[in-house]
Parts: sequence; structure tokens; C-alpha cells
Amino acid sequence: MVLEATMICIDNSEWMRNGDYSPSRLRAQADAVSLICGAKTQSNPENTVGILTMGGKGVRVLTTPTTDLGKILACMHELDIGGEMNIAAGIQVAQLALKHRQNKNQRQRIIVFAGSPVKYDRKVMEMIGKKLKKNSVAIDIVNFGEDDDGKPEKLEALLAAVNNNDSSHLVHVPTGPNALSDVLISSPVFTADGEGGSGFAAAAAAAAAGGVSDFDFGVDPNIDPELALALRVSMEEERARQEAAAKRAADEASRQGKEEEPLSNSQDATMTDNTNNTAAETTEKTADPMVSVTFALVFCVLFILNSRR
Repeated sequence: MVLEATMICIDNSEWMRNGDYSPSRLRAQADAVSLICGAKTQSNPENTVGILTMGGKGVRVLTTPTTDLGKILACMHELDIGGEMNIAAGIQVAQLALKHRQNKNQRQRIIVFAGSPVKYDRKVMEMIGKKLKKNSVAIDIVNFGEDDDGKPEKLEALLAAVNNNDSSHLVHVPTGPNALSDVLISSPVFTADGEGGSGFAAAAAAAAAGGVSDFDFGVDPNIDPELALALRVSMEEERARQEAAAKRAADEASRQGKEEEPLSNSQDATMTDNTNNTAAETTEKTADPMVSVTFALVFCVLFILNSRR
């Protein structure tokens, strides 16, 4: 079993919105990354995997190399689409993360998913490859999506500069009915260690070949109980997050309703006071003429009594 530390560079640029890979480039890429992480951590319990993104406002490290598969899968929920892919910066940051790995006996490997155009020329890619080779870092490149502006040639130049004893690989994945992960399962990205990518990859390949799996997430818990548990925990965490978000939205709506109710009561009270004041004023205005008539009648009665005397 190969002892290895791996950094996976994810392309989350605007190009990942395209739906030529079902259901989208980003989602297909995320599924493939999850399979690779499972294969790496299950092939050797001391293997570590880290994740970073190359799009958005800049390179972002989601998690440094770790053996915690649950943590790795959880960070996949934080993927946001935006910006352009910066493959050069992504590889450099990945190399720096591998340089600071805890176990120096681990081999170093970078897996790059490139689904959008490469803006650097061949010379820059060759320089990057030579630097990786100098630091004994292998690289696996998954080329999918856009092939414009000489992208395949640039990636091949990077591979030629870094390759040492066929330790690095370039996989071209064309669009088609097969999922991105289905193609990668039989590629050197999984099988380069000579073990078929561990029992996890074998189980995943069987699930992909059958099209339907009898197990949750397509993983037999008898073969990989830890992975099945990690996937289940990740699903429960996502479900709990969604329920918490729904509860917060309901509480916010309820709080806004309570704030509007006192305002309505206040308006009602104001209208009631105004009505009472109006009624009182009307009563006073009505009472004034009655008092005058009463005084006039009393005065007349007194006048008549005095006249008779």
C-alpha cells in the first residue's frame, strides 16, 4: 500500500455551470472528488487528502491534508462558483500544503481538475512541472470540459515536465452519457498504485457497472464500514443544516408577524380614543342647547308666578 499525501485542486470557475456533464460540471466534479478521497483514505489508513479551489476571487484551501474523511466530504458543501481558474496558483498552493505535511514519509501527489481554459502558455506550465519534479511531487491531471486555446497541449507540456517513471498521469474525459466519476474509476488516477484504487474503488466500479446499488450511497458497509458511516454522517449533517435553516426562516417570519401585531393594536387604540373623544365632544355640543332650554322654561315659570301675585 502506497503511503501518500494528496492535494486535490477543484475547478469552481464560471465554466462549471455548464450542463454538458450531468447534472453539471461542478456537481460531476464533486462526485468524482468524493470517490477519489474515499479511495485514497481507504487504500492506506495513514493516507491524507486535502482540498482547495482554484476559482472565485483566488485560491482557497478548504481543508489541509487530513485522514478524516468526514471532514473532507463536509467541505465539499462549501463549493461556490465564480471567477476564472488559476491553475498555476492552485498548484503552487497545493505544493506548499504538501511541503508542510506532518508525515514526511508520505509521497506527495497533486490531482488537478481542469474544466475551463488554461490562460497560461506552455512555457509557464513547463516551469511549474519542473519545479514539481524537483520537489518530488507527482501530479494527476483530469482534463474535461473546454479544449480551446490549446488547452490539451498545455496540460501535456505540464505532464511531460513533471513526469518521473510514469508517476504522473493525464486523463482526458470527453462529454458523453458516462459520468465523470465512472470514467475516472478505470483510469490511472485510481489504479496507479496497482491495487485498483482499493476495495472502495472496486465497490464503486461495481455500483457504476450495475447502474443501481442496493446500498446507501453505493457503498457496501460490510466492505467499507468507515466510509459508509462517514457518508451517512455527512448526509445527516447536511440534513440538520437544512432543517436549521428552515427553522431560522420560520422564526424570522414569526418574529416579523409579532412586530406587526403591536403596531396594529396601537393603531386600533388610537382610533378608539379618537372615536371616544369625538363622541364626548358631540355629547357636549348636544347638551349645551338642552341646558339653555331648561333655564328658559324655569325663568318663564317664575315670571308667571310673580305676575299672579
